[in-house]
Amino acid sequence: MKKFLLTAVLGMFALAGFSQVKWDAKVGMSMTNLTGDMDGDMKIGYNVGVGMDYAFSEDWSLQSGLNFTGKGAKGEGIKIKMNYVELPILAAYKFALGENMKFVVNAGPYLAVGLGGKMSVDGADGEEGGDIKLFSKEDGAEEALMKRFDLGIQYGIGLEVGEHYLVNLTGQNGFINPLNDKVWGEELSTKNMAFSISVGYRF
Repeated sequence: MKKFLLTAVLGMFALAGFSQVKWDAKVGMSMTNLTGDMDGDMKIGYNVGVGMDYAFSEDWSLQSGLNFTGKGAKGEGIKIKMNYVELPILAAYKFALGENMKFVVNAGPYLAVGLGGKMSVDGADGEEGGDIKLFSKEDGAEEALMKRFDLGIQYGIGLEVGEHYLVNLTGQNGFINPLNDKVWGEELSTKNMAFSISVGYRF
C-alpha cells in the first residue's frame, strides 16, 4: 500500500502541468465512528486538505488530493482519536443547475495512513486515567493497537458556485479492520466510518 500511495501522489503531481487541472483548498468538520464490535458514539473531528480536479469533459472529471482528517469514536469513559492523511481517487459527474452553479456527484476508493492517535481512558473509583498510543508501540509493548493503513470507499455530493467556491458533503466507509489482530484477536472486527461537510476555494 505504501508503494501504491506514493505512485498515486506522484501521478497526481504529474498532472499538475495540464491545463485541464484545477486546484483547490478545503476545510471542514467531520462526524466519525467505529462500526462493528467497537461501535460507539459519533466523534466530532476535522478535515483540511488540497484537492485536484482533472476535467475530461464538461461533465466528467477525476478528483483527488491529500486530506488531513481526524477520526475515531467515543464511549463511556473512553475516547479514541486517530489522525490520518488520505488520498481519494474519485470519478465525478457534474451538471449545471444554473448559469453559475454546478451539482457534483462523486465516488471512488480512498487510501489512508495513520499519522498519530491515542485512546484516552477515564479513571475509575478515584484512579487516574491515561492515554494509550494507537499507531506506535507503548513502552514494553510488542505490537501497536491499531494498523496504520486504511482503505475504503468515499462518496459525496457538492456544489460548485461560480469559478471558485465549493461546498461538499462526503461519506466514507472503511473496508479494513483497523484493529491489530495480534493484540485484539481475529474475532474482534470493526471499520472506520465518517461523514463530513466542507467548504473550499478553487484557484
